[in-house]
Amino acid sequence: MRKLDKALQILQQSSKVPFGELIDNDVLLSAVERNFQVAIECILDIGNHLIAEKGFESPDDNEDIIRILGQEKIIPSDFAEAMKGIAGFRNILVHEYTKIDYALLYNFLTQRLDGLREFAKHISAYIEKES
Repeated sequence: MRKLDKALQILQQSSKVPFGELIDNDVLLSAVERNFQVAIECILDIGNHLIAEKGFESPDDNEDIIRILGQEKIIPSDFAEAMKGIAGFRNILVHEYTKIDYALLYNFLTQRLDGLREFAKHISAYIEKES
C-alpha cells in the first residue's frame, strides 16, 4: 500500500502540469508513465493476493482480478465496473510504449486518479474490517 501511495503522490503532483508541458518534457512524461504502471501493478498485486488468500476463484487475467474483487464484495461492484479497463491501460504502458496515446494518458492523470485512490481506500477498509 505504501508503494501505491507513493506512486499516487507523484501522479497527483504531475497532474497539475499542463498537457503541452507534460508531453514536451521527456523526464516528467516517463515518470508519469512509470508511476501509472507501478500504481496499477500494485492494485493488481494486492487484489491477486487477497483473492488467493481468501480462496476465491482464480482470475483468468489481470482484468479479471478487479471483477472478482467486486463480485466478492472486497470493493463495491459498481466501482469494480468503473475500474474496468485499468489493467488494459497498464498493458498499453508496458507493451506498447511507442504507441501511447498521450491524450489518454493525460486524461487518466487528470480524471482517473481518484479511482486509484478510492481503490486504496476500499482495500484499506476491507483489511481493517478483517483484522
